[in-house]
Amino acid sequence: MNEKGEIVGDAKDDATIGFYGLEADAYASRSAPAADRLQRFVARLPGGGTILELGCGAGQDSEAMTKLGFDVTPTDGTPEMAAAAARRLGRPVSVLLFGDIEGHQLYDGVWASACLLHVPRTDLPGILARIQTALRPGGVFYASYKAGTAEGRDRFGRYYNYPSAEWLAAAYGTTGWKSVEIVAATGGGYDGLPTDWLHVIATKAA
Repeated sequence: MNEKGEIVGDAKDDATIGFYGLEADAYASRSAPAADRLQRFVARLPGGGTILELGCGAGQDSEAMTKLGFDVTPTDGTPEMAAAAARRLGRPVSVLLFGDIEGHQLYDGVWASACLLHVPRTDLPGILARIQTALRPGGVFYASYKAGTAEGRDRFGRYYNYPSAEWLAAAYGTTGWKSVEIVAATGGGYDGLPTDWLHVIATKAA
């Protein structure tokens, strides 16, 4: 599932999903985050390239990438979030679960900001493989995770995989990737508290 309540396969976490369904309006009012990281991501893509956004939330990042001239496909696993994004973007937004990602070499980039951090640890390698398959050769994949040492829940009851950099590198593996770059940084979250993050840029082998 993703930070906006996206679920994987048949495993539903009612606490996480319920939180994002109830907080959809609050997320819609938030400003677009991480503009610097988004700029670094799109700089690696061909002009006008195709981007799949996973866990788009209220659509702020999809809106920014569309304004930069990219062909963006916004998706979210929570119907309330997808509806909020559709209102912002003025077009339909698909409800897509990570376990339903399909397609072969469709996208120049995949943007997954603060969403794969809700995928159960046992499921993450398989989801990453689906994303790799959907990327074109040389395609770029960004994702961010709240860092930690063991999976658990936050004070809102949301599930997080809380990976270390070492664990995350092993989950991505090396097969099919030209490079996997992991950068640690301090930032914030919905709770307003300082948060340790891991930002990953993976480039598919040509």
